[in-house]
Amino acid sequence: MYKTLQPGIRNALCVAILSTFVGCAEQQTVNHPSSWASQEPTVQAGPEPTDANGILSRMANYLAKTPVFAVNLNDSYDTVQASGEKIEFSATRKVVVSRPNGLRVEREASDGEKQMVLYDGKDITIFSPSDNVYAQTAKPGGIDEAVKYFLKDLNMRLPLAVLLVSQLPAELERRTQSLDYVEKTTIHGQAAHHLAARTETVDYQVWIAEGPKPLPLRVVLTYKLEEGQPQFRAQFSDWNLAPQIDSTQFVFTPAEGAKKIAFLAQVPSIVPGASENPEH
Repeated sequence: MYKTLQPGIRNALCVAILSTFVGCAEQQTVNHPSSWASQEPTVQAGPEPTDANGILSRMANYLAKTPVFAVNLNDSYDTVQASGEKIEFSATRKVVVSRPNGLRVEREASDGEKQMVLYDGKDITIFSPSDNVYAQTAKPGGIDEAVKYFLKDLNMRLPLAVLLVSQLPAELERRTQSLDYVEKTTIHGQAAHHLAARTETVDYQVWIAEGPKPLPLRVVLTYKLEEGQPQFRAQFSDWNLAPQIDSTQFVFTPAEGAKKIAFLAQVPSIVPGASENPEH
């Protein structure tokens, strides 16, 4: 029987996309119109640079300043077996972001298992339709604060959440130790810049669309400190910078019979054999 996920990566991927690099954010109140048809934002990407640092910075600033977007991802990830063999698993995700308080991620794994992550500016919810269970915790303050809370307090690891936070430019600059321009290429017919970079723990490659909308088209992460150096790969498609948004998309309503459970990090740790009486 193949093991499906390494322990660290299992925690990261079982809930979809919510955290990797984070920054501080101001607390903000919930403010979603009940529904609207968004118009594509007039975010100015600026002149297109030709150097790797300029291209990455342009992408980061463009995405961080985009107030509303939806995108689909097809991703795959390696799991290293005891023998050293690598087995690839995959998943699809649908992501909707409405800054500062709305986040919805729907994930379906290659075995059909589904998960959903919702954030409405007040509560973070993870729902597993397969088991009809959910975990929920209060966290006001916006998407950036929710991501920070997931990483620091709930001990979650999730690739690519850096692309969701408004602190994206600063976080990439802070963590990237080296960056190179690989080549100009195409991704599904779209002209793109291929960049390769290194951080302390992860090597990453990113393909960024050429032109007035410098959006990421593909990302590859290599966990170079993990045994076997497994990779995570994601292909982006159907970028929509003016999606139809309804505030109810971000609010969780439990299904009939759904059971609420605690996040693992919120369960008190019990040392086997320890007395319940602190004096003994």
